[in-house]
Amino acid sequence: DGRLTFYPGNQTVDLPFINFMRRYGTVFLNAYTNSPICCPSRAAMWSGLFTHLTESWNNFKGLDPDYVTWMDLMEKYGYHTQKYGKLDYTSGHHSVSNRVEAWTRDVDFLLRQEGRPMVNLTGDRKHVRVMEADWRNTDKAVNWIKEEAVNFTQPFALYLGLNLPHPYPSPYAGENFGSSTFLTSPYWLEKVTYEAIKIPKWSSLSEMHPVDYYSSYTKNCTGEFTKQEVRNIRAFYYAMCAETDAMLGEIISALRDTGLLKKTIVIFTADHGELAMEHRQFYKMSMYEGSSHVPLLVMGPGIKKQQQVPNVVSLVDIYPTMLDIARIPVPQNLSGYSLIPLLCGKAENEASPRGPRPSWVLSEFHGCNVNSSIYMLRTGKWKYIAYSDGHSVLPQLFDLTADPDELTNVAIKFPVTVRSLDKILRSIVNYPKVSSSVKEYNKRQFISWKQSLGQNYSNVIANLRWHQDWLKEPKKYENAIDKWL
Repeated sequence: DGRLTFYPGNQTVDLPFINFMRRYGTVFLNAYTNSPICCPSRAAMWSGLFTHLTESWNNFKGLDPDYVTWMDLMEKYGYHTQKYGKLDYTSGHHSVSNRVEAWTRDVDFLLRQEGRPMVNLTGDRKHVRVMEADWRNTDKAVNWIKEEAVNFTQPFALYLGLNLPHPYPSPYAGENFGSSTFLTSPYWLEKVTYEAIKIPKWSSLSEMHPVDYYSSYTKNCTGEFTKQEVRNIRAFYYAMCAETDAMLGEIISALRDTGLLKKTIVIFTADHGELAMEHRQFYKMSMYEGSSHVPLLVMGPGIKKQQQVPNVVSLVDIYPTMLDIARIPVPQNLSGYSLIPLLCGKAENEASPRGPRPSWVLSEFHGCNVNSSIYMLRTGKWKYIAYSDGHSVLPQLFDLTADPDELTNVAIKFPVTVRSLDKILRSIVNYPKVSSSVKEYNKRQFISWKQSLGQNYSNVIANLRWHQDWLKEPKKYENAIDKWL
C-alpha cells in the first residue's frame, strides 16, 4: 500500500529502508497501478502500455511471450540484465479457479471465492525469515551484486520480484484455496505500532455500491468481524511490509558494501496494494486507495534528495523512465511518460518531445472478484470510477481532499464534474467498447474450457474454489451459467 511510504501512514510500522530511500531520494505521493491485480499490472509495467492495449484481462492472460520489454531493450543496448523472483507478466501461474471466476463474473450468481481473511502467527522473536522463497531470491540478487555486478565494465539492470506482502495461501479453505492468511512472526509484529492502526469505517451492506457488494461477498468479507480481528489483519499486513522492507535493505546494503550504491539508481514499487479490511474487503481488485495506490521511491545519481512529488504517475511510466536512464530512444507509442524530469526536480516545461505529462492517470480492471469492468481516472483531487458500458452501473466520484477514506460517493452531487471527467476518460479509452470485448472474450474462453472437459464438466466446476457454496445447490448454479451462455 503506497500510503505507508509517507506521512501519516508511515507512523504505523517501522520501515527503515523505505525511510532511507526517502532521505536520499524521491517519493511519489500519488503513484497508481494501471490494473490492481498481479499479472495485468506487471504486463503494463513491463510494456509501458495500458491494460486495454495489452489485453491482459485477468491473472492468467498477460503479455505475448515475444513482447519486447524495457529490460530486453536495455540488454540490446549493452546492459547486463538479470531477473529474480516473481515475474508474472506473460501469464500468472494461477489456478483454474482464478480463470473460471474471471470468465463467469457476468453470471447472475453470488459465490464465495476466497477463504475468510485471517491471521496466523508463526515462530518466535528470533524468527526473521518467514517468507523463505522471497529471502532465497533476495540472497540470489545479493550474491549476483557481490560476485557479478561488481566486476562489470558495462552497466547492469537487476530486477527482484517479491511475493510479500501478499497474503499467504489458506489450505483450511479446501484444496482450491485462495490466499487469505496474513502470516508473520513476533519479530516483525513488534515493528508495528498497534495504537496507530486505524480501524476503517464500513458502509452498511445495503448502502454499498453493487460492485463493491459483489467484491465483498466473493472475498468472504460480508460476515461479522470484531474490531480486534480487523486490527489484527491490518497489523499482520504491516508486519509483512516490514519483512519486505528488510529485503530491500539487503539489496541497498549489498550495493553499499560493493561501492555501487553511489552510481546505481534504485527503484522500489509494487503491482498493487492491499485493502486489509478497508471497505469491508481484503486483497486488491478495487480502485479504492488501499488497492490501487502503490509505493514508488527512486534514489541514485542525479535524483533529487528528500523530494516528495505530488503529481499523479503510474506504472506505465517505468518503461520510458528506464530507457531514459539508459539513454535509449523512447518509442512514441507508449502509454507512459518518463519520470526523469520529475525525479531531477525540473519544471514540466522541460518535458519530453512527446509534450507535457498528462494531469491524469488511468487504471482499469477486468478480472475475478468484480462483476464488471472498472475504469478509474485520477486527476487533481478527484477520483472518477466508471463501470461496464457507462450507464448500466452507476459511477462513483470521490473528492480525495475532503474525503481521503473514500466513504462518500459524490457523483450525483457534481454532475458537471462527472460529465467532464467521463469525457476525458472516453478520450483515452472507448470503455463501453472495451467492456463489451472483455465480455465476449470471457464467454469464448469459458465455452472452450467447458468443451475441453466433456463429461467431467459438472464435477470440475462444482469443486473449484467456490465449492463450499456451489455444492449446496449445484443445479441452480449450472442453470445460471447456461442462462448466461
